[in-house]
Amino acid sequence: MTVSDEKLIRMAEQISANLNYSDGNEVVAARVAEHINRFWDPRMRSALRDYAMNQDGGLSPTVRLAAAQLQ
Repeated sequence: MTVSDEKLIRMAEQISANLNYSDGNEVVAARVAEHINRFWDPRMRSALRDYAMNQDGGLSPTVRLAAAQLQ
């Protein structure tokens, strides 16, 4: 089973919203990346990272920063 890009984006944006405690984008992005690195399947992380690198829209600046930090 594969997860669509749309679902990955929605999940990452929800994580970002839940971990945003009014800190700067860099701090929130680090929290999001840590969560995704700990709990997401490597294929899901790779798909989100690839999407962020190859698509112009669809991601908030925070999730775009987090995607760059994914392992």
